[in-house]
Amino acid sequence: MPYPQFDRHKIKMLPLSTRVNKNQIERDHVPVDAAPQQLTDVAQKVIAEAVEQIVKARQNDAPVMLTFGAHSIKNGLALVMIELMEAGWVTHLATNGAGIIHDWEFAFQGQSSEDVEGYVKKGQFGNWEETGRNINLALNLGAYEGKGYGESVGAFIENEGGDIPDTASLLEEINTHAADNPARAAAAADLLSIIKTFDLPAGRMKVSHAWKRFSVQAAAYRLGVPSTGHPMFGHDIIYNHPMNHGASVGRVAECDFLTFAESVSRLDGGVYLSIGSAVMSPMVFEKSLSISQNVAIQHDDLIKDHSIYVVDLAESHWDWTQGEPPVDNPDYYLRYNKSFNRMGGHMRYLTADNRDFLLQLAHSLREHSS
Repeated sequence: MPYPQFDRHKIKMLPLSTRVNKNQIERDHVPVDAAPQQLTDVAQKVIAEAVEQIVKARQNDAPVMLTFGAHSIKNGLALVMIELMEAGWVTHLATNGAGIIHDWEFAFQGQSSEDVEGYVKKGQFGNWEETGRNINLALNLGAYEGKGYGESVGAFIENEGGDIPDTASLLEEINTHAADNPARAAAAADLLSIIKTFDLPAGRMKVSHAWKRFSVQAAAYRLGVPSTGHPMFGHDIIYNHPMNHGASVGRVAECDFLTFAESVSRLDGGVYLSIGSAVMSPMVFEKSLSISQNVAIQHDDLIKDHSIYVVDLAESHWDWTQGEPPVDNPDYYLRYNKSFNRMGGHMRYLTADNRDFLLQLAHSLREHSS
């Protein structure tokens, strides 16, 4: 039986311009030539090893995947990641829903990161019209267009908005493909429902993104680098807005999972960098590797010659090259390390600030190119 559901149309959305933000991208971004601050000798050795493996991977046309949490965006590392893409060192980016939201807000208004505690008390946390409306619109359009989560938002930023189909063409598409391509008809029907619910006019919907030079998603779209988004329903503020549509989120998220898995399927000889993503990165990676191994084994192959570098602030005193620690060792409960250590290949863990790690990595790779 259906249970009572909350009506998001009752929510009073507020202008994003009225929100107080903690981070300003012009002030807080990390310049690509900034110097790393707090790297230990051990950290520098691990980074040097990672650089060596990345160079080797790219020489052999193997993937270098960079998966990161939202703090890499909040910490202003977009320009560093963009440089790594532009130079061809990174072939795939992946983040969670929050990472994409911060990236979009920086591109749109140059600011992001609200006071969660203060705004929850006021019933205002996450209830921002422009963020909810525009990101959901990008995802709704992208789902209809066959894009993934990251590409949908990246295209919306880079192209300064999106194109709304007219209702007549959508109706024709639904009727034409209902029998031979029901998935296509369903995507058109979902978008038609959204257009009618919100009375969206057909044609170009322009949304200016004055700070898009700081957008990782826009740069990835522009450069043709896969940038995948891996959300969890209800985890992000875009789910507050009534334009949020579960079917659209499902379509773009599924698309990006399969794009991510395709990169993992070619990871033999490649490098996987996981920076500050303690849940999404290991969980999506292990499923992607499992299905990739399944297909590889059917062809008498195996993905085994890959390098994994995990970066986080938590201290770890265990040598993960020796296998898992015993259950009475605190390191046993660093779940992401345990997960990655089970993924074969060569795994190294590095305790470092994401700013210091990415800066040193980018500087070292730049020196290698010169």
